[in-house]
Amino acid sequence: MPNKRKIINDPVYGFITINNDLIFTILSHPFFQRLRRVHQMALAYLVYPGAVHTRLHHSLGAYHLMCNAVNELRAKGTQITEEEEIAVKAAILLHDTGHGPFSHALENQLINVPHENISLQIMQSMNKELNGQLNMAIDIFTNQYHKKFLHQLVSGQLDVDRMDYLTRDSFFSGVSEGVIGYDRILKMLTVHNGELMVEEKGIYSIEKFLVARRQMYWQVYLHKTVLAAEKILINILKRVRELHNNGDKNLITGTVTDYFLFEFNGKMNEAVLKKFCELDDIDFSFAVKKWCHHSDFVLSELCTRILNRELLKIKLQSEPFDEKIIHQKLIDAKVQLNIDDSLVSYFVFTGEAVNTLYRTEDERINILFKDNTVKDISTIDDPLIHQTISSPVKKFYICSIS
Repeated sequence: MPNKRKIINDPVYGFITINNDLIFTILSHPFFQRLRRVHQMALAYLVYPGAVHTRLHHSLGAYHLMCNAVNELRAKGTQITEEEEIAVKAAILLHDTGHGPFSHALENQLINVPHENISLQIMQSMNKELNGQLNMAIDIFTNQYHKKFLHQLVSGQLDVDRMDYLTRDSFFSGVSEGVIGYDRILKMLTVHNGELMVEEKGIYSIEKFLVARRQMYWQVYLHKTVLAAEKILINILKRVRELHNNGDKNLITGTVTDYFLFEFNGKMNEAVLKKFCELDDIDFSFAVKKWCHHSDFVLSELCTRILNRELLKIKLQSEPFDEKIIHQKLIDAKVQLNIDDSLVSYFVFTGEAVNTLYRTEDERINILFKDNTVKDISTIDDPLIHQTISSPVKKFYICSIS
């Protein structure tokens, strides 16, 4: 096939150019096109109406930033072959293909297989179709390639994945606190001893990146109303499976959702992988609309609430809730909904929300100083950085009818 060239108009970065046959083939593949039907921010649109962008938007944006990162590193003398360039771009394009309906909200509930594992299996499946053209991309994705910095660009504390989702989610949600200087960060990237690092003069850009990520988690990703909606969605799944186990035959949706709700055993072989790649937000949204009319009060009530955005009330605080408060809310819910003790836990429950942004046991952000010394960002003498990446912040929540 002749070399193709395609220009995509992205609302965040402007024009994104595709000019390689393999990349174009990946973009055209049904496994990638499925990402059009998976929301990037799950149920956040219930709080931020503009947050309806998709995983496909994000993957294209991460690809664009990867193109820029490769160009910057080459300009600084880093050796990146054309084959490596195409491979790392393919890896970032496919890094999120393993996300299921509503992404992280249902990742541990509907499928219970890490999305990174499914992404890898999708890449391996596509690699068979493409006669091994994704071999290097898979090696980079799994950190098996000898140039570690290529993997760090795809998956690390300061990868193009995070740069794009902060920039993009901030743009579509309208939350300006998430704005980062991604272009400045890319300019400051360098490779030292085979690893990705940041030049000393980029410290304050990294500081802003870390602060923005922390603020986006509390203001958007872990926003209390988003949290309440996600917990309702999880309780819907729980109730459906409970009813099914009790012999209810009126839960079938006629979509591939049925397989993952009632038959999936946790093993993702080739046949199951193809079923997974048919699954998207539309399937589960259809199921919720259907279950609104189910005869079971709990299921229909939860589905109707999430469909009409009549969510449970939620309160967050830094300390666990007093047992007396929880007990009173349970009593209030029983009276208000006229249900018994066995059902009230679907409408009144507690939990924890944890914001862990930087763990030193994970891949680190290393700063390269002019004298060639290297320091982890957590050791830099900067009070704001220390405050931002200190121990995980935990908040306790209670969801209830009132």
